[in-house]
Amino acid sequence: MASILIVDDEESIRTLLRKILEADGHQIREATNGEVGLTLYRESPADLVITDILMPERDGMDITLELTREFLDAKVIAMTGATGDQNFLNVAKLFGARRVIKKPFTVDSIRRLVRYTLDH
Repeated sequence: MASILIVDDEESIRTLLRKILEADGHQIREATNGEVGLTLYRESPADLVITDILMPERDGMDITLELTREFLDAKVIAMTGATGDQNFLNVAKLFGARRVIKKPFTVDSIRRLVRYTLDH
């Protein structure tokens, strides 16, 4: 299947995404912040990056912008749990995220979103 890089400072989110996506046959790598995520991607580009928007040490907006500038074919899904602010997701799209999702999400919704993003 696909190689997917998950960038999130919350271990519980990384673990949940890993379990869901590994069950679908994907190879998963994880990063606890944007700086580590960029390093991992530069060492070995992934087919898809799923990143949280609000994180310490380079947030998801920064890595989305940097990845899509440096790697024109980079596919990024940005996610946030910030309540009441659709703005974060809209800005992430402007910065190059192919798709966005609000936390909490369902297993089915993340699976659909990953499949769609990988196919397009």
